[in-house]
Amino acid sequence: MNFTPNFLTTLIGSVPYQDTAKTCQRIAEEIDVPIWPQMVKLNFRENMYTQYGAALPAIVIDDENEKITFDTREDITPALETFYTPFLEENLDYFGLPHKHAEGLYTMLEQLSETSGDWVKGQVTGPISMGLTVTDQDLRASLYNEMLADALVKNAAMNARWQIRQLKKVRPNVIIFVDEPYMASFGSAYISLSREQVIVMLDEVFEAIHAEGGLAGVHCCANTDWSVLLDTQVDILNLDAYGYSENLALYPAELREFLDRGGVVAWGIVPNNEEIDSVTPQGLAEKLHEGIALICEKAAARGVTITPEEFASRSLITPACGLGPTTPEIADKVLPVLIETGKILRH
Repeated sequence: MNFTPNFLTTLIGSVPYQDTAKTCQRIAEEIDVPIWPQMVKLNFRENMYTQYGAALPAIVIDDENEKITFDTREDITPALETFYTPFLEENLDYFGLPHKHAEGLYTMLEQLSETSGDWVKGQVTGPISMGLTVTDQDLRASLYNEMLADALVKNAAMNARWQIRQLKKVRPNVIIFVDEPYMASFGSAYISLSREQVIVMLDEVFEAIHAEGGLAGVHCCANTDWSVLLDTQVDILNLDAYGYSENLALYPAELREFLDRGGVVAWGIVPNNEEIDSVTPQGLAEKLHEGIALICEKAAARGVTITPEEFASRSLITPACGLGPTTPEIADKVLPVLIETGKILRH
């Protein structure tokens, strides 16, 4: 799809609210590309890791202690067979989100069936962040268990496909963000993965999204080696532009190639914390324009032509990260600033 959003607004996923119906109505009415909200304050199963864990083999969800782990003390072959059978049969419903894990999804489906519009966004926790966060009983990251790592990738891919089919019932065009906060640690001692391994894992999820006719985004809420993500098949790159927009200037050739194939940048220009009290929509619009101009200038200095006009047509704007960790009071300030900033940037 030729997606030219021209600074339309969208959100990352998590919210700090507890009234699901009211939250969905507000998002559907106010945000240009509405999302289904992750209601992380409702219960532990709405957590971005537990949320997608129900179908995984050998998984243990402990609601009382709010822990999610893999139990690999015994042979996990039977659990893997149970997992891979519906995968091979392309039984997407097996990988769907249970209602208790995603109340916001089911409520938003109802809301959007009564609200006109062309676009909607969903999200899935990426296999790298999932695999580094969810450990086995011995605290070994599941990403380093070869059998579990493959299941993590396929679980994310199948869930993304399932989501697209649900969301296409209410909107013709679907975006799925693969949330990878742990990519901020790529290249450090915390992640012993090669560039090629990261690309292969993420591309399997992106290819699944494309297979269902969706656009694939990736979200990393801190700085990373953006060239790795730009070298994948991703369509939308989401970064914390409030803190790190200038870092994209380090990768002009990769960014040029990304834009040439229709790539979109989702600029997380609106702070999602107490700093919201010290910014204005006009100031944030100017900050983003300055950041884009810097990227274009540094690209030109290295012989790569990128223009601010290109970015204008191929840009979304978002908060810097999810709103779930913050308070309802701060979120109530972030949303109108986001909306007004989008209007200023468009006009």
